[in-house]
Amino acid sequence: MAPTRARVRRRGAATPYLFLTPYLLLFLVFALLPVVLGVWLSLHQWDFQLPNKPFVGVDNYRDLFDSNSVVYSFWWESLGATGIFTLLSVPLLVVLPLGLAVLLNRAFPGRTFFRAVFFAPYVLGVAVIGLLWRFLLDANLGLVNRLLGLVGLPDDTAWVTDLPWAWISLVGVTVWWTAGFNAVIYLAGLQDIPGELYEAAKVDGATAWQRFRHVTLPGLRPVLLFVVTTTILASANLFGQSYLITQGAPGTSTRSVVWYIVEQGIAQNDAGRAAAMSITLTLMLAVVSVANFRIFRYRED
Repeated sequence: MAPTRARVRRRGAATPYLFLTPYLLLFLVFALLPVVLGVWLSLHQWDFQLPNKPFVGVDNYRDLFDSNSVVYSFWWESLGATGIFTLLSVPLLVVLPLGLAVLLNRAFPGRTFFRAVFFAPYVLGVAVIGLLWRFLLDANLGLVNRLLGLVGLPDDTAWVTDLPWAWISLVGVTVWWTAGFNAVIYLAGLQDIPGELYEAAKVDGATAWQRFRHVTLPGLRPVLLFVVTTTILASANLFGQSYLITQGAPGTSTRSVVWYIVEQGIAQNDAGRAAAMSITLTLMLAVVSVANFRIFRYRED
């Protein structure tokens, strides 16, 4: 007997959920479960070497805001270092790739080659980038100081062990490494802006700056939201560059908050406090992300 229309409809209603099941399983195992476990760890004094993990409630969170706590000063120092890096790197990683994308969106010989050249550093891993620039920026043997000496500039700059040079090095290397990715994202957004809008603006007598301001930027608003948000999140998760290039120097001035969390959880065997720090950082970044969505919210005219 042929199935009734209602039976076919009921069977078809389950199809989307069947397609979603593999993703939902992966999400539960690799995303939701670690979050729940992290919250559970943060409520305990969790030392992997000890059999007992006593429940301490919100004490691990309270320690982050208690000036008498042993982790208070280190937590806020690392958080401040991460904030400095974010404030210095994000504007550069938003503005410079945008200008680069506008240039690379023009038609000129070798455009594809230059697109590949600017994107190439991004395919390298952070370990490669860190070790490469650690040697290049070495104060005694580094190629950077040697080249500066050849042109008559000071050749003894402590790029990785002194301030503000350590921050300049970290930000410069990060911009060189990741700017190509943001430029590619911008390029994709630029190619989605209808050319007719630019032609209409030209007919109305708009200058190049006016076309950029009133056509390009509004057309890139969703892309700007993505770039700004992901760049802030990536900068706030700084770890490999400071760990490999400056090694936290001078002292612990460039030790990022993620580095301190890893150190607290693994080197100090205090997974409870490390989990509390991770969740606190996540909540801070969530607030920033929501603020970005509010600032760049798209309104249909």
